Amino acid sequence: MLEGIIRESIGRKAAKALKRDGYLIANIYGKGLENINAAFKVNEFIKEVRKKSSLIFDVKVGSQVLSVVVVDYQKDPVTSDLKHVDLKIATKGVLSKFMVPIKVKGTAIGLKNKGVLIQSKRRVKVKCLPENLPNFFELDVSKLDVGDALLVKDIVTPSGVSIIDASRVAVVGVEKAR
Repeated sequence: MLEGIIRESIGRKAAKALKRDGYLIANIYGKGLENINAAFKVNEFIKEVRKKSSLIFDVKVGSQVLSVVVVDYQKDPVTSDLKHVDLKIATKGVLSKFMVPIKVKGTAIGLKNKGVLIQSKRRVKVKCLPENLPNFFELDVSKLDVGDALLVKDIVTPSGVSIIDASRVAVVGVEKAR
């Protein structure tokens, strides 16, 4: 389990000092709950996020154990180091909005016909209970030819999960190479 500390001072000087000591600044928030300003060791955070089996994972901040989901993160534009992360508390039994990644499988027919596979959406916004949250949506592109596309409405969702994004938006498609 990932362990972090609660930040007492939330100013710029304190944040810089924590970053120098190898900490990642984090904000933890949830519906109807007070925001928690926390910090995690950068390397431990990256290891935990890479090895997690689902989108929801547990963190310990102070004496609290929280189930959280990564909502957003900021990277340094030059070094690509993590600078900041936003975590959302996934409260069981409470309907919430989440971003679920989309994975593409198969090889499109259009690639053999001088086409290029373009994935325009990497994540899709869903509304569901944390218990029903899928880890990812998988789209099979093996039947796509040049000019074909899979839309948001083509994504098969499990029961209890509804997609919020517009249904006519293209997720992945094959376009003719220039």
